[in-house]
Amino acid sequence: MTQADKHFIETCKEIIKNGYSSEGTNVRTRWADDNSEANYISIVGVSNKYDVGEEFPMITLRNNSKTIQKAIDEILWIWQKKSNKIEELNSHIWDQWAGEDGTIGKAYGYQLGKKYQFKTKDGIQSMDQVDNVLYLLKNDPSSRRIMTNLFNHEELKDMNLEPCAYSTQWLVKEGKLHLILNQRSQDMLTANRLECYAICSSTIYVCSSIRARSRNTNT
Repeated sequence: MTQADKHFIETCKEIIKNGYSSEGTNVRTRWADDNSEANYISIVGVSNKYDVGEEFPMITLRNNSKTIQKAIDEILWIWQKKSNKIEELNSHIWDQWAGEDGTIGKAYGYQLGKKYQFKTKDGIQSMDQVDNVLYLLKNDPSSRRIMTNLFNHEELKDMNLEPCAYSTQWLVKEGKLHLILNQRSQDMLTANRLECYAICSSTIYVCSSIRARSRNTNT
């Protein structure tokens, strides 16, 4: 049994034992067949830690062959392609949120791809959030300001779904990269594995990108 398996079981037990019911709160989600409220049980403040150097957080309790493919595809769609177009995503996990223009609105990849004026050691530079993370990790790894934020209040109205995983912070301690992901909500049964694989894959992707940039700089 992996550490991810243990976290999953412990969290599910906690939800069943001490969870809060959403009944009577006029929830947003509805069942497709009869439009009745899709109520749920939830807890507050779950925190899981993983060390991908020791073990990739693979949940072995269920078949993961397709889940991990979808997770990697999604993380590359958001962090590498910086896209909001569902045609650029190989899986169909975002199809229901697509508008007539074929996008999910100004969410996720769109936010990471927006250019901002960042104050750096080399002066003011125009970069998107991903490039700023890579720049700081390479040039100022001791910074405690290496962060991304997808919950852009000004553009929430233009998002077909407000981001669940909305912010990250990247920290380097004794040569080891740490990533903190904050989420406003998560469906344990359908999204937990996907989010877990995706965020750990993004850590590996960022490390690879930094090494690639360092090689290009030194050649």
